[in-house]
Amino acid sequence: MRKERLFTPGPVQIPDRVLKVLGEQIIHHRTPEFKEIFLYTRELFKRVVDSPSENFVYFASSGTGAMEAAVINFFKPGEKVVVVNAGKFGERWGQIARTYGLEVVELKYEWGKSVDIDQLEDTLNKNPDAKGVLFQISETSTGAYHDYKAIGRICKDRDTLVVADAITALGVYNIKPQEEGVDILIGGSQKALMLPPGLSVIWFSERAAERLGGMPKYYFDVAKEIKKQREGTTAYTPAVSLILGLRESLEMLLEEGMENVEKRHRLMSEATRRAVEALGFEVLPENPAISVIAVLSDEAEALRKAMLKRGIRTAGGQDHLKGKLFRISHMGYLDALDHLSAIGALELAMVEVYGKTDHLGVGVKAFQERILGG
Repeated sequence: MRKERLFTPGPVQIPDRVLKVLGEQIIHHRTPEFKEIFLYTRELFKRVVDSPSENFVYFASSGTGAMEAAVINFFKPGEKVVVVNAGKFGERWGQIARTYGLEVVELKYEWGKSVDIDQLEDTLNKNPDAKGVLFQISETSTGAYHDYKAIGRICKDRDTLVVADAITALGVYNIKPQEEGVDILIGGSQKALMLPPGLSVIWFSERAAERLGGMPKYYFDVAKEIKKQREGTTAYTPAVSLILGLRESLEMLLEEGMENVEKRHRLMSEATRRAVEALGFEVLPENPAISVIAVLSDEAEALRKAMLKRGIRTAGGQDHLKGKLFRISHMGYLDALDHLSAIGALELAMVEVYGKTDHLGVGVKAFQERILGG
């Protein structure tokens, strides 16, 4: 018997109680039953982001759909935006912005680096007409963290919207966008919201609401959707089963408490980092996110393949880092024992790849010692 565990940064392991709901018979989306559930998920989401604001919508799309929605609903062609490009998904912000005719001022960093806040502030001083800063909280391709709270502070008194891709941060960090200066927050279902792919969410501040309009669009029309969704329905067919699953996953996050959710991810991240470093590996980012760890190795693909034989599926590197790193996610329905199995599988994979056994137990011990330390 072989059991596979997902340690990929999306899709992730789904909790049993969510799977149970996903497996139930579909209900029609134009019914009082769905309306009640839909409005309830909205109340739960407000509690997760600690904001009473009704300024958010769900879309039946991947997270990239919500990224595109942010650009076309809150900006106009020719407007200037600052894009933090430090990985695959920062690069995507620039691609979307240019596609719709925005003028992009790019802060480009080596993959694994985090945004230099002083440089960002200087860039904004030199570009006072910049209408937005577009970045990732957690750059999934490298495992790097960008300090969204610091970005919120430097944009507070500017006419510059803080646009945060939180696709691998929402449900990991205890994000309070209204309090912390985020104007547009984007999430995706297949990450720490513990669902299959296909549902995105976009939350926006009051000052972003004043900019709502943007460019011509049809499906990704936030103004059209928010009017409907506040009433408990949607402009177009919603991802019904995912909304039902979202009710369960949001309840699970709130039962644990968002402070504890962040604490759990931080502990798993730190323990895993200690384990892989004890095994002689180097972690890529200087300032790691707590959602996913990127581990450098020239034998990354061989190690991934050997781990997969033992039921642990990880993710590889992207673009120029393909074959040079592997990534272990901490998101989804995973606990310390699950992570121990991943470290144990890595140690066994190293025996297969390197032909040595003197490292056995070293990573597991480092992980356990960090867990015992709380």
